[in-house]
Parts: sequence; C-alpha cells; structure tokens
Amino acid sequence: MTDLTVSTDLLRPTTAAPVAANRDKIKDTARAFEATFISQMLKPMFDGLSTDGLFGGGQAEETWRSFMLDEMAKTTVKAGGIGLSGPVMSEMLKMQEGRR
Repeated sequence: MTDLTVSTDLLRPTTAAPVAANRDKIKDTARAFEATFISQMLKPMFDGLSTDGLFGGGQAEETWRSFMLDEMAKTTVKAGGIGLSGPVMSEMLKMQEGRR
C-alpha cells in the first residue's frame, strides 16, 4: 500500500520558498499518487486473465496480483512514469505557496 498522506503543514501558505525537505516530501507524495494511478489503470488488464493451466499461478496468483500491480506501477514511476507526478507536484507547490 502506498502512503498518500501529506501533512497539512506542507500545504499551509507561506511567503518563503519551500524548504528542501518539504519539497522532497511533496515529490514523494506526487510519485506515490502516480504509482497508485498506474496500478489502478493496470488492474482491468488483469481482471479477466485466467490463472489456470500449466504455467498459471492458480489461487495464489489471483490473491497476490494487487501486490504485483503495485510493484509494477512503482517500477514504472522509478523509470520515468507517465508524466503525472510533475503536474501534481507543481499544483501541490502552488497550494503551499498560496497561489492558484
């Protein structure tokens, strides 16, 4: 499971430039959001997939599939993602600075 929580301190308007630690937390949150989005987009691709047969994983594969999708999504984000975390991070930074 990914943690998408952000401290309200990160989103409080300030006049000063964001502190590097807050910026890193926002970046991590934006990437976690992108990973969750990708995981949810991959899920329908595997819903109708049969796990029976010679090389199927059976009930265990079906049970652990959500974890596999989460890891696939995290790996995709680490490799550059689909370009969602950048705009999400920008909007979060705007919220922090009190701009719209």
